[in-house]
Amino acid sequence: MSRPRLRRLVRAALVPLALLGAVTTPAHATEWPPPAPVVSRVETTDPVVFITIDDGWFHDPAAAELLLDRRVPASLFLLPGAYSYDSAYFHRLLDHGRVRVENHTVGHPDLTSLDGAGQRAEACGARDAHLAEFGDGPRLLRPPYGAYDATTRTTARACGAKAVVTWTYDLTTWGQWTPPAPGLKAGDIILLHFNETLEQDLERALALADAAGLEPAPLREYVPE
Repeated sequence: MSRPRLRRLVRAALVPLALLGAVTTPAHATEWPPPAPVVSRVETTDPVVFITIDDGWFHDPAAAELLLDRRVPASLFLLPGAYSYDSAYFHRLLDHGRVRVENHTVGHPDLTSLDGAGQRAEACGARDAHLAEFGDGPRLLRPPYGAYDATTRTTARACGAKAVVTWTYDLTTWGQWTPPAPGLKAGDIILLHFNETLEQDLERALALADAAGLEPAPLREYVPE
């Protein structure tokens, strides 16, 4: 048999094997990283709630004292720009309190309006800024406005987050509007903001938790890897 003919026969034999490999390769093998879960409340029988505080623009000394005095294990979903002009405010909370800094993106966009590269720039950029400033990388991602899509979930995982976190109740006071008081249950996630009413909003949230027989707990520790 001539060598050219032998090579043709070998190639013909290999084609079905290649096709078979393409068909039998598990679909999940190309899905990386796996999407992070979305958490709006934690399934737990522990008598706990979770205090989360977003953005970070308004640095109220009274709110900081409350977090420190009451030893509140709050999750701070910060924007890098919000601590760039006064990082000492948050360093004090981290050094002497029970707070952790988490990811809220760089510029607070609606992530669903961005493609994968744009979402990764926002989430990974904030992660890198937090790590450089505080020496602790965030493990939770809160998408601005609570808006997320499938890309957000894979982006969160790629940027070091083990979950996309929304909330159960927003108890932030905006202007003259105060949200109604909910009956809190174990595992609820409370959303607050670093605004002018943070101290009173914290007091209200802690009072509601106490009335329900619940204690604030560190959210990062309750979200599984």
